[in-house]
Amino acid sequence: MEQPATTTAMSKEMQDCVEACMSCHALCEETMSSCLQMGGQAQMQIMRALMDCSEMTRLCADMMMRRSPMAAEMCALCARACEMCAEACMAMPDDPQMRRCAEACRRCAATCRAMAGATM
Repeated sequence: MEQPATTTAMSKEMQDCVEACMSCHALCEETMSSCLQMGGQAQMQIMRALMDCSEMTRLCADMMMRRSPMAAEMCALCARACEMCAEACMAMPDDPQMRRCAEACRRCAATCRAMAGATM
């Protein structure tokens, strides 16, 4: 695969996806901190989902910004991680931080799914 040129501006859709990824990354990090303050073993599944999602969204944004030829595949994987994290967060639907995180994850999943099908 040939590496695309990086001198062209990102499309609006790609910019939106990068922003959604970075917002989701930040919310996952904040939610991990919140979970750690709550404590308890029941949080381990949620913590794993948050860690996976946080790392995937950051990496996905990085790959889009540098126009990686693997960005579309990464977007598809990122969407999956975001969906899993949103589901894990909704195990505690009464917690406002968890709800905010789940919403960010769903937004990110939607933009990543759209980018996974786009030509980058």
